[in-house]
Amino acid sequence: MSLFGDILPINKNESQNNQASANLSPYLNFDPNYIPKMQPEFLYPDESHMASTARRSNVALPIIGMSFMTGSGLGGMAGLYKGLRATTLAGQIGKVRRTQLINYVMKQGTTTGCTLGILASFYSSIALGVTWIRDQEDTANTFIAATATGVLYKSTAGLRSMGLGAAAGLTLAGLYTLLTDNDNIWSKARYIKM
Repeated sequence: MSLFGDILPINKNESQNNQASANLSPYLNFDPNYIPKMQPEFLYPDESHMASTARRSNVALPIIGMSFMTGSGLGGMAGLYKGLRATTLAGQIGKVRRTQLINYVMKQGTTTGCTLGILASFYSSIALGVTWIRDQEDTANTFIAATATGVLYKSTAGLRSMGLGAAAGLTLAGLYTLLTDNDNIWSKARYIKM
């Protein structure tokens, strides 16, 4: 073996051994050519029908969970505020006040959390269905799903409430799109030179 064995081999046998050992993994001490190459390395091709619905369904559960947790936190804070007001006005102290505060926090937290969780479930299910039917992934799916969620959520309260729910869903979808979509009017306004 020479000092510069890889560059200037002394004899031909050494160069053949170096070529054979080049395929061996220095960490695992085996030839990686024995492992079959697995194709494809992704679940769905990027342009397939299932790829867009898979992306939407992978996002659905985190959206539902975050909505529930956010609603529980906000509802718990609102319940604490209401509980502090109510127990102060009632003149309660000690263990009774503590129990009442816990009741207010838990009741308001779970009510608000469940409400936002149901809304997120409606939205995710409808968005997944719209994406599957339209076979496109764009902002129209967000608008359709949000509007339909508002209509469905207020469907038992009458036509006027359904219209207000649709308007609220459409407004929230518009705000969401303005904030998150990179291809909207606000992002284009930044690049306009005066």
